[in-house]
Amino acid sequence: MSEFAAPPPTPIEQRELILTRIFKAPPAKVYRAWTEPELVKQWFAPAPWTISKVEYDLRPGGASLVVMRSPEGHEFANPGLFLEVVKNQKLVFTDAFAKAWQPSEKAFMVATVTFEDHDGGTKYTARAQHWSAADRETHEKMGFHEGWGQCADQLAALAARL
Repeated sequence: MSEFAAPPPTPIEQRELILTRIFKAPPAKVYRAWTEPELVKQWFAPAPWTISKVEYDLRPGGASLVVMRSPEGHEFANPGLFLEVVKNQKLVFTDAFAKAWQPSEKAFMVATVTFEDHDGGTKYTARAQHWSAADRETHEKMGFHEGWGQCADQLAALAARL
């Protein structure tokens, strides 16, 4: 082994966080709640946080921008890029690019959300894959399970009303 060889990469299983839920709404409604900006604003941030802006160019290579607002009124922009868009089935996006394939300052994750038919409802899976085990740990400590879980509950309630 060369002294310049990189250490073996950490297996993806040690760099990902996964959330799965069963919703009582069909995949088309859950997908719609994920992809229509006015609907995204209703569920994408864990209350009492809100979403002040959503801009989507819903295609592979298309930019996304979601701006979260804290209860105190501070705004946090989350730019990204869609990597894969399969209507009613799957969305893959990343923060590795800010827009138009411009690398972001700090890539954090690639997210994959899937919408599978499940007894007239949807098996919803959200997977966050991180560049490092440290990034995964940071995301988990930030409250991945609680925050993404609360958002999934808000998404399920919205999709059931559509």
